[in-house]
Amino acid sequence: MIATMSTIPSRRKTVALTPAAPGPASLPAAFAEQLSELYQLVARSSHVFGSPLGPLHHPGRALDLARFVYFGPHSSDASLRLAFYAGFDHRDLRSTLALLHLIEGLALKPDFGQGLNLSFFPLVDLLGLAGLAPARNLATEDWTHTAAPEIRLLEQDARSRGYQGFIQIATAPSQDVVTVRLRAPGRVENPAPALELISSDDIAPFPVRWESECPTEAADGPLSVADDLPQQPFELTLSLPAAWPTELVREAAASILKRFVLRYRGFIAYGQHL
Repeated sequence: MIATMSTIPSRRKTVALTPAAPGPASLPAAFAEQLSELYQLVARSSHVFGSPLGPLHHPGRALDLARFVYFGPHSSDASLRLAFYAGFDHRDLRSTLALLHLIEGLALKPDFGQGLNLSFFPLVDLLGLAGLAPARNLATEDWTHTAAPEIRLLEQDARSRGYQGFIQIATAPSQDVVTVRLRAPGRVENPAPALELISSDDIAPFPVRWESECPTEAADGPLSVADDLPQQPFELTLSLPAAWPTELVREAAASILKRFVLRYRGFIAYGQHL
């Protein structure tokens, strides 16, 4: 069953976490402060809701993954359902801060359009940030055969929501341009722009490199659950240069993702003659 507005859990208070081995010293504090402020902000929103996912059980602890859900006007079980993920490595929280910035903008100005059901997970590496797990490569986990408690929660959520697309945000130390990678099992024959999911205009003014893949079997990431979903989903990974300043990563990711959603919403609406 796909969750609608009436089935989203009530908001709960979020406890700030302290990382065991952070990257730049200001980022963990910035994350905790911005997350707390964002929960307070969405409490006054009629379209964005704070709905933590959990609990995630760890010996002696019960934690929740931060989750925010956006419903556009006239949302229903038939609405376009997309999931956004960031913070796969707690040592670099810039993708997390970027996604929090996008959610904040939606709470202040919910202008994505009607017929949308969007879920946002700004911090996947929750146990890492809490100092309860070693460094892990969660971005490449096989969601159907994972030992990571956070990924198990996300797998259960993906199966229950039936997402049509998974969007991941990351930073990469070895690149100097924005990289957009599209994976869609067995149905993509050309690079990403061909499906009009996203275009160079959405990335402008930044240079971009396109990557695409059509795996017959996706052994890692959210596409590993694709065969069990009502529709074959796509996976879009937005990777930004790690050398960029935190503010530039935040603003660029939020801007690109917003333009992506607006373009894709229009593409789907046109196909359905909405």
